[in-house]
Amino acid sequence: MSRKVRKILSVALVLLLATSFSACGRSEVQSNNDEEKVEDKIQIGMCFDSFVIERWQRDRDVFVQAAKEMGAEVNVQNANGDVEEQKKQIDYFIKKGMDVIVIVCIDSDALADSVKDAKDAGIKVIAYDRLINNADIDLYISFDNEMVGTLMGQALVDNGIKGGNVIIVGGSPADNNVALVENAFTEVMNYNEVTILDTTHCDGWRAELASEYIYDHIDQVKECDAIMCGNDNLASEVVSALSVQRLAKKIMVTGQDADLEACQRIVEGTQIMTVYKPVEKLARRAAECALALAKGEELIGDDVGTIDNGKGEVPYVKLEPIKVTKENMDETIISSGFHMKEEVYLNVK
Repeated sequence: MSRKVRKILSVALVLLLATSFSACGRSEVQSNNDEEKVEDKIQIGMCFDSFVIERWQRDRDVFVQAAKEMGAEVNVQNANGDVEEQKKQIDYFIKKGMDVIVIVCIDSDALADSVKDAKDAGIKVIAYDRLINNADIDLYISFDNEMVGTLMGQALVDNGIKGGNVIIVGGSPADNNVALVENAFTEVMNYNEVTILDTTHCDGWRAELASEYIYDHIDQVKECDAIMCGNDNLASEVVSALSVQRLAKKIMVTGQDADLEACQRIVEGTQIMTVYKPVEKLARRAAECALALAKGEELIGDDVGTIDNGKGEVPYVKLEPIKVTKENMDETIISSGFHMKEEVYLNVK
């Protein structure tokens, strides 16, 4: 091989090595930049009571998607109805250094210490749909629960219950919203001279307790004109038990959450109404608020007010629920895409 050829090959090798090292350098810089981008993303921890109630899965999906679209990362945990497990999950989020923790609490009175630990660590805390009492939360976002109770009561009045009898089959007494709904419902009943024959509560929102109550109190049930159920999941068990006793359609039943089965019962006639709470709007608004809090921004909007949670006045974003009956099923549930028409009317010929 000639000297000239060897010289050309040597120069080529040097250039090749230089290019390789340069490329490696760029790769390392790119890798570091990618890591920084991930680290720069706002981190949100979201802790759910459970996913037994149908709507929570929809809340989760919408919130996670909305937060990701806004540039945040969301870590979702499910406490499966266990308060102690929910506390552990909040502690886990604190150790992970989340920017915001969003909590669907199991017990409104059990998480004050956990919230304090999060706040001491500089983490913002949002109570999602259920108020956390006696805690320095940064936001409570939910629907107007008193209006939910009013809508339930007014639906019964519209269907002729004035002067009649009603039984309340409520949700978990540990859920602060339950009292708000029932108090507003009771006001409507009292104003219309309706007698509340009995009130029972289903611990942990366990739906099977609702049907057990019907079977165990059937004589009293036969004396009532209506049963107010804390949500559609409880209403499902109540209607099932009433059907066994051949009382379905004879006793009015109300619920909330606009579960698919509830909407089917409404068009079939075994449940007179539900309360539709546009969870897409709630979840997306909560994601917006979470990012704003993480950035240290002020919460703004016509829906922002305050509520006293026992610790003091805390920010409260309150959205409006909608009464759903057979008459407005299409314009509220179907047109919004919440449920498909063929699903709602599946059993109606």
